[in-house]
Amino acid sequence: MEFRMERGALTDAVSRAARVLPARSPVPVLGGLLLEADPGRLRVSGLDFEASARVDAEAHTVRTGRALVMGRRLLDICKVLPEGPVECAVEGSRLTVTGDGSRFGLSLLPLDDYPTPPPLPEVRGAVDAGEFAAAVAQVAVAAGRDDSLPVLTGIRLGLDGSTMTLAATDRYRFAVRTLPFEGTASDVAADVLVPARRLTEIARSLGGAGRVDVAVDGGSAGFEHAGTRTTVRLLDGRLPRHDKLFALTDPAVVVLDRALLVEAVKRVSVVADGGSPLQMTFAPGPDGSVLLQAGFEDDVASQRLPAASEGIEEMTVAFNPAYLLEALASLADATVRMELMGPGQRAMITGGEGAGTPSHQHLLMSVKPALL
Repeated sequence: MEFRMERGALTDAVSRAARVLPARSPVPVLGGLLLEADPGRLRVSGLDFEASARVDAEAHTVRTGRALVMGRRLLDICKVLPEGPVECAVEGSRLTVTGDGSRFGLSLLPLDDYPTPPPLPEVRGAVDAGEFAAAVAQVAVAAGRDDSLPVLTGIRLGLDGSTMTLAATDRYRFAVRTLPFEGTASDVAADVLVPARRLTEIARSLGGAGRVDVAVDGGSAGFEHAGTRTTVRLLDGRLPRHDKLFALTDPAVVVLDRALLVEAVKRVSVVADGGSPLQMTFAPGPDGSVLLQAGFEDDVASQRLPAASEGIEEMTVAFNPAYLLEALASLADATVRMELMGPGQRAMITGGEGAGTPSHQHLLMSVKPALL
């Protein structure tokens, strides 16, 4: 095997494939990347027990062939190579990587021991890459991090005709995002649970341009975009449905400037040690205000902001400041709309001032206000 390509293109292909490699594995070959040189193309593949990645890139192939090398070591080499063309060739029992006077050698791993990468599941349709990446980032903040509750570490991926629904919850918050989906048929339907960490990595690698083919079967999900194909094993179980949780009856509504609120939460929560709550006291009226407070005894902070409200006489609610910040940061609108049921109850946080059902909703449980 022998091929030549630009250092940037090689590094990009290797880094995309290496994202699925396990940090540690009892099976040494799973730390490897499979390089396959065909006429005009280099294919780089990696896999572990949960996911696989395959990246195609243009290359000038001198000699076709296959080679398996340690993936992270190859990535480290690519990062320090000089800019310009790179030549890679199998010489005996090693792969040589040469560029602008630099030369590296990598031991070859046994090809016979390398598992066959899983095929892409059935393609169900396509979605805009940039919109999909943004949607995954918006809901992933609400996914659980506790591996002892694996279901809550996933993101629900639902397909229903022309709509994709992404949802995640850790029991204290619940984020949902819908986006347009072009199905291969009008009756396309699926409801699966994808590991949030894996889906986030996939979304970040998309680059924000073009379309993503979405493939789903009973055991895995696959995504193909711009020469990169990734599969991931699904989680068992289902997330709870959000429909009833999101149905708030006669909530009090407050509209605030999102940027001002984010800065105020950051400022006031510096005294909220040990996860203590941030308290918000709303004064009524279209020219009303909200007083943000945090801390205990002499270590306290506060700030007042304008807040247009309706349905509020006066109300005090409190939130975990980190959860509130993550919810606000996931919004893209200049204003934020909060629908409040009262202390210790559900609060709906969305972008914009209008009523109706927005495409992105973030439900957050408020906590008991503290005595300041």
